[in-house]
Amino acid sequence: MGEYRAKILIVDDDPSARKILQSRLRMMQCEVLVASGGAEGLEQIRRETPSVVLLDLQMPRVSGMDVLKALKREGLETTVIVVTAHATIEAAVEAMREGAYDFVTKPVDATHLEVVLSKALEREALREQNRFLRTEVQGRFVEIVTENPAMKSLIQVARRAAASNSTILLLGESGTGKEVVARTVHHWSPRADSPFVVVNCVAIPEQLLESELFGHEKGAFTGAHQLRKGKFEVADRGTVFLDEIGEIPASIQAKLLRVLQYHEFERVGGTRSIKTDIRVIAATNGDLDRAVKEGRFREDLYYRLNVVSIKLPPLRERKEDLAGLIEFFLEKHAAELKQHPKRLTPEALDCLFAYSWPGNVRELENVIERAMVLSWRDEIGVESLPVQIISSLPREPLRGKAFHDAVREFKRWMIRDALRQSQGSQTRAAELLGLQRTYLAKLIRLLELKSERPPDHERS
Repeated sequence: MGEYRAKILIVDDDPSARKILQSRLRMMQCEVLVASGGAEGLEQIRRETPSVVLLDLQMPRVSGMDVLKALKREGLETTVIVVTAHATIEAAVEAMREGAYDFVTKPVDATHLEVVLSKALEREALREQNRFLRTEVQGRFVEIVTENPAMKSLIQVARRAAASNSTILLLGESGTGKEVVARTVHHWSPRADSPFVVVNCVAIPEQLLESELFGHEKGAFTGAHQLRKGKFEVADRGTVFLDEIGEIPASIQAKLLRVLQYHEFERVGGTRSIKTDIRVIAATNGDLDRAVKEGRFREDLYYRLNVVSIKLPPLRERKEDLAGLIEFFLEKHAAELKQHPKRLTPEALDCLFAYSWPGNVRELENVIERAMVLSWRDEIGVESLPVQIISSLPREPLRGKAFHDAVREFKRWMIRDALRQSQGSQTRAAELLGLQRTYLAKLIRLLELKSERPPDHERS
């Protein structure tokens, strides 16, 4: 069964039957729990959420059939294999009707049990995967698009860290791609086939965040009509991405520290510790150092989170990535809108390069998607761009000019300014503008900036 040890619960009032099953399951490398009656079995199912339950039908007081009916009534989707010495067609049909997955008879044949159990565990794995898809926790892996040296360097750090179980703290402004990096780390890690679960700590009200993270027992609070697994339990063997970690309430920070230190927690309203095998990646656009100094964030939790720290640069500091990102988003949204990929006019492209992008990569994607929707031509012109991008152009030198003349004049002004700052070096000017040197040279020719001559050693 691999490295993962399936958790199997045996519910049987016969001590000898329990012992035989327990021995066989341990030989199959399973983690085994036992209950001596139906009531105890139900309590174990609610608390431990086993992968599979081996349930005897004939038990005093609370029978196996009573357990099946209770599971259905409470909405507990547990995979149950009925085990009984009284094998009849009627009993099998009734057990299946009440939700049993399969049916084996006593004395249990070890080979047959292993086959049935393997199928049940495979079914449970598929059901778990469907739960992830329904709650959109799997997401979609997105390739990181970059030509920026700083980004390439931090991606190498992320790739090395992915092979470990170390906690990673992602820092950077909103929209810089922290979740994309987190998903990439998960994709590169040995946990890639297990769930990637996202929790936005600032989007969930404080009173619900604890339940969202740790789950709750039935009756833990008003409205808790049934047991609910939290993200740390759902993500077992996978990765949990805690976005905006700096906003997590002080009341929850101690419980989170325990998860990071000991990989265990209790559900809200519960008393029994639940073990979980997870890797945590956290992200923030705030200043955690300041939060620690001001007493808003636990220092010990900060050091637990900050094992590997990666700071993503804002888009304005990696403008050489603009061309690749624009192309990527044009193709992405063309596919989603079922359109042919469009191109940006030179004027529109120049406006995007001149903008400072306070919302970073997320804002760029939104702008491209909007332009794809609004543009009715094969080319996307300036008229399809948001007003804040157009209005960011310098006004004084351009006052009284027609639009295209203003754009051309603005490009000339930017290039002259960059060349002035770089003392005539086209290589350094291209770096300041976030452009390839060959593209800058082309712009200089097109804009007839003949007086802006590069130094002799840069002439071709």
